[in-house]
Amino acid sequence: MAADTPVEYIKHHLTNLTYGKLPEGYERADGSVVQEATWTFARTGQEATDMGFMAIHVDTLGWSIAMGILFLGLFRFVANRVTEGTPSGLQNLIELTFEFVQGIVRDVFHGKNPLIAPLALTIFVWILLMNILKLIPIDYIPSIAHALGLEYFKIVPTTDPNATFGMSIGVFLLILFYSFKVKGVSGFSKELAFNPFNHWIMIPFNLLLEILALIIKPISLALRLFGNMYAGEVVFILIALLPLWIQWTLNVPWAIFHILVIPLQAFIFTVLTVVYLSAAHEDH
Repeated sequence: MAADTPVEYIKHHLTNLTYGKLPEGYERADGSVVQEATWTFARTGQEATDMGFMAIHVDTLGWSIAMGILFLGLFRFVANRVTEGTPSGLQNLIELTFEFVQGIVRDVFHGKNPLIAPLALTIFVWILLMNILKLIPIDYIPSIAHALGLEYFKIVPTTDPNATFGMSIGVFLLILFYSFKVKGVSGFSKELAFNPFNHWIMIPFNLLLEILALIIKPISLALRLFGNMYAGEVVFILIALLPLWIQWTLNVPWAIFHILVIPLQAFIFTVLTVVYLSAAHEDH
């Protein structure tokens, strides 16, 4: 690994594999100069930063897509082999997950929309699978990637705010869509203008309050998931810096603790999504 000091080791494990565009004349870390603007992989954290907004975190994108495919493949595999007699352990697990999410939707969502239950199931299982990647020892996958010539490689998509904000913005767009669809433009506008104080003189204050509350929803969704998973990742990295004899003493309890944190964060994100969409379906 390209890390000679603890600080470099930490930075290395918290940097994404970034693909982006470097401008003409840019001097790279090895001293070479880019002759013309080109798309390439970043070799340092500074290069990744200089690539700007349009840069792509390839590892985040790849692992999130891979977990999505695993989710679809796993559920399709079980659905095609459902038995009415004695179900397999995997079928039991899938049915338990399905009933668990169905219970959340039944208790929290008060509208009528056939999309909500599949959406909640997708969000819960997808986030759960992405979070589970955290239990893979911190150096295993990055070491393999480094041997293949990749300088950086993170494997937990939910430790990247780009992934968590991507999901929360998707939820936010659904909130807006169903708010306008169910309540209409005038109904949704009245809700913003006359809540919480139902008086015309309070309209500016109400609008400020309600619009802020609306904007905060995706921000809180994204930052809550990212913050909890990122903090856990940092602790795993710090433990990896300790002598080998003490690593297992701390790693095992922290991993056991994360067995609780991993599904909890998926659960919280799912429940809040259903709550927000339920509110969007309420036509007062």
